[in-house]
Amino acid sequence: MLYRFDGKQPAVGRESYISDLARVIGDVVIGDHCYIGHGVILRGDYGRIEIGSGTAIEEGGIVHAPPNQTYRIGEKVTLGHGAIAHGTIIDNFAVIGMGAVLSLWSEIGEWAIVAEGCIVKMRQVIPTKMVFAGNPARLVREISSKDKELWLYGKQLYIDLAKKYLCDGMQSLSNKNIASQVE
Repeated sequence: MLYRFDGKQPAVGRESYISDLARVIGDVVIGDHCYIGHGVILRGDYGRIEIGSGTAIEEGGIVHAPPNQTYRIGEKVTLGHGAIAHGTIIDNFAVIGMGAVLSLWSEIGEWAIVAEGCIVKMRQVIPTKMVFAGNPARLVREISSKDKELWLYGKQLYIDLAKKYLCDGMQSLSNKNIASQVE
């Protein structure tokens, strides 16, 4: 669902899917071919959020811009299930693992990978093409060509999933209908 707040309202690009169960609030700009999953919260209430084309914010993700600033999330970024992002930039093709936390004013470089459950501290900078993991986030290694191949495939899956949701939609089932199918 899209919500106007403080005179600002979300803008959504072509062929982007936003779940009815998501909350997109205020000054949020979403590019083309994006996937905004069920339970996602994008809070552009006292800052602006800009999301590049082909980006997937998976189920339960939370994004909040710093006060009076813009949080830029690049093109073909993957923000995993349940991740919390409160930084200033996630550059193009970056991958943020499930349950990761990006603290205030953190910066994530292009093609960087932040592992599942990783905690990126306030103002921490994750360099381009590096893999970070742990609490606090620590350098693990450089990304490999296999990483890029895997994540390009994953990013395309979500672009295709957005199209499928837009074309087919979800059909609500009542408990009565479900019970009769089980019998």
